[in-house]
Amino acid sequence: MVDLLNQFRFADFAESPPKSTLWLTKPRSMSVDDFETYRTSGYNVIALGHSPADYASGIRFFADWNGFIAEYPDWFMRIDDATDFAAVKQSRKVGIMITFQNSDHFRTVDDVDTFFALGQRLSQLTYNYQNRIGSGFLETKDGGLTVFGGEVVARMNRVGMAVDVSHCGDRTTLDALDVSIRPVVFSHASCRALVPGGLRCKTDEMIQKMAKGGGVMGIPFLRMMVRPVEPVTVEHILDHFDHVTKLVGIDHVAVGSDMDVIGNPNPVNGATMSVPPTPNFERYQMHFDARGERMLTVAGLDHPKRMFDVAEGLIRRRYSDANIAAILGGNAARVLSTIWKR
Repeated sequence: MVDLLNQFRFADFAESPPKSTLWLTKPRSMSVDDFETYRTSGYNVIALGHSPADYASGIRFFADWNGFIAEYPDWFMRIDDATDFAAVKQSRKVGIMITFQNSDHFRTVDDVDTFFALGQRLSQLTYNYQNRIGSGFLETKDGGLTVFGGEVVARMNRVGMAVDVSHCGDRTTLDALDVSIRPVVFSHASCRALVPGGLRCKTDEMIQKMAKGGGVMGIPFLRMMVRPVEPVTVEHILDHFDHVTKLVGIDHVAVGSDMDVIGNPNPVNGATMSVPPTPNFERYQMHFDARGERMLTVAGLDHPKRMFDVAEGLIRRRYSDANIAAILGGNAARVLSTIWKR
């Protein structure tokens, strides 16, 4: 099982310091009981999806996580190439892909090579707003992929780093799909056909272009990306798997929960999710349930073993065992392995 966007563990401010901070700063601070949650989650591989503000913070993030993985070699391994997917499954460790949800750390195209050498195998071109590469979906005007953006995509293609456009605006998404010579990934994006007006979601045209290029789309589990109105249930999430499958085939749909392994969509106990005062944030079309701090999650998929519930849901929808295996991890592993070939 592969999750194309999973934050490992969001900060829980009921703990001081939160374990998400402690594990990366204090040697041997992760206990056997801590790891048990990850071991029994069913996940074989998770992609972290950090958002670096600049080159220095990107370097620091890799230093922290490469150190963390090296510190627990019996529990975790970094996913670097196609062979690692089978190896991590056989070893019963948890695989970690150190991936970024923004590309502000690329000062020049040569920085793509630097971060590839550090272990980065996927980078989202933009987060919510404009950067030197292109426009995020909250940007007032989407100018599409810039000249520098085209150069970055070309270098990512050359070294074998996956191009991710999940948060990109429509024009930037389509431009990246047009210029990339390797498959493009939507690590965590849902279907706009099921969320009318949801600019964070991808149109059928985008999904078809992604599939034509051999890419894959991870379906997220956050309620505002699943359905525009309440209520939101597991069945509505399954509708997105159905839509992509019917539109472009089973080979192009995967999981990108946009949560952590614990089941949180954001920091908890003192840092609850609220609508931040940022421009155009209404494009997220936020709506919440009544479950307090977990108001972005969907009941039934807000716990560490949620992937078993997703599998049961796919069984209810009469997917074959082979197709369920493809959705839960096989498709993501295959597409990434294709992109990573030098």
